[in-house]
Amino acid sequence: MARRIHYGWFVVGTTFVVLLVSAAIRATPGVLIVPLEHEFGWERATISLAISVNLLLYGLMGPFCAAIADRIGLRRTMALAMGLLASALLLAPLMSRPWHLVLLWGVLVGAGTGMAAMVIGTAVVTRWFTRHRGVVLGALTASTATGQLLFLPLLARVAEDDGWRAALRIVAVAAAGAAVIAFAFVRESPAALGLRPYGAADGDPVVGRRPGNPAVLAVRVLARAARSRDFWLLAGTFFVCGASTNGLIGTHLIPACMDHGMPEVRAAGLLATMGIFDLFGTTLSGWLTDRWDSRRLLFAYYGLRGLSLVLLPDALVNAGTELNVFTVFYGLDWIATVPPTVRLATDAFGAEDAPIVFGWVFAAHQVGAGLAALGAGIVRTRLGDYHHAFVASGVICLVAALLALLVNRRGARAVAPALGVPSGA
Repeated sequence: MARRIHYGWFVVGTTFVVLLVSAAIRATPGVLIVPLEHEFGWERATISLAISVNLLLYGLMGPFCAAIADRIGLRRTMALAMGLLASALLLAPLMSRPWHLVLLWGVLVGAGTGMAAMVIGTAVVTRWFTRHRGVVLGALTASTATGQLLFLPLLARVAEDDGWRAALRIVAVAAAGAAVIAFAFVRESPAALGLRPYGAADGDPVVGRRPGNPAVLAVRVLARAARSRDFWLLAGTFFVCGASTNGLIGTHLIPACMDHGMPEVRAAGLLATMGIFDLFGTTLSGWLTDRWDSRRLLFAYYGLRGLSLVLLPDALVNAGTELNVFTVFYGLDWIATVPPTVRLATDAFGAEDAPIVFGWVFAAHQVGAGLAALGAGIVRTRLGDYHHAFVASGVICLVAALLALLVNRRGARAVAPALGVPSGA
């Protein structure tokens, strides 16, 4: 008799779709910057301000989102986030003033994507899986790359042929569909279906929902975590991660390519190619996280990323093989940092607090992203190109590589229960 598929895989599949659509929405500004400049005459720094607010709220919602999911449930949280996004995106084509962009894209879309972020993925993995957590988290993290892969070239083509408003309507419909799917298929926990987490043995601890006010819970977890040096090291390195990915490359690579004469659709294709390789790179990173020292993985990821960013300005000028190599390499490394960062957070703070702690670490990621998005826009407006922004980002990545080696140097805690790996793996 065939064994039944554990329902946790259906929850993971649905979460993958929700995170994919959220990622596609977050990637959309890359194809909107130049059309908005041309239609309204807004400076790139002005548009970057709205994107910066979006990225900041996306991160700051994370820890509260994890606590809200504890209170109202994963299903309602995902459906609410997708519904908010669909509403904001349907209103966005009506905007005509810079403050409209800040309100709709910065505030509403930022809050919606923040409620449908990797913090939700971490909560799903922690609640539904005991074995293979690293691999599953890596696959969910890769959904952000898949969102770029599926949507960016399409959105760039639609924006070029039919205008940016038509592109926004496409992602609005996708968000509405994701809300329906989430409400139909997500269940709160294995216990709700009379199951145990995938891979759990009798007697293993089960992470469940906690009572109390979500905001108070999030702040209390932060207060406990902030007393640890490891928290600040993880938050600092993830700040750099956000600055060098979502904030800089995710927001400004397409406009930077267009500054060098590359068509928008081809430039969007570069980010889509990164998405293809990140799907493999981040899933592989999850597999490696289940087996190797996460600190050394982060050292390699940040170090290689820093070197590639320092070399990017020359690659853009040549716009040949060097840029293609950068695209492949950066795609493999894009968000490979997530699985080892979650692993280290879980080792240091325990499986129960890990989703909320990671939420705060992820908030630092998006603070970095927001500042980089705004800063790079100002650099481009004042100096006329992105050269100094790319080089500065590369340098801070090299610093982050060294800081990653200092995490959890006093010994890991609860390694085996955290990710289902034998001690010493």
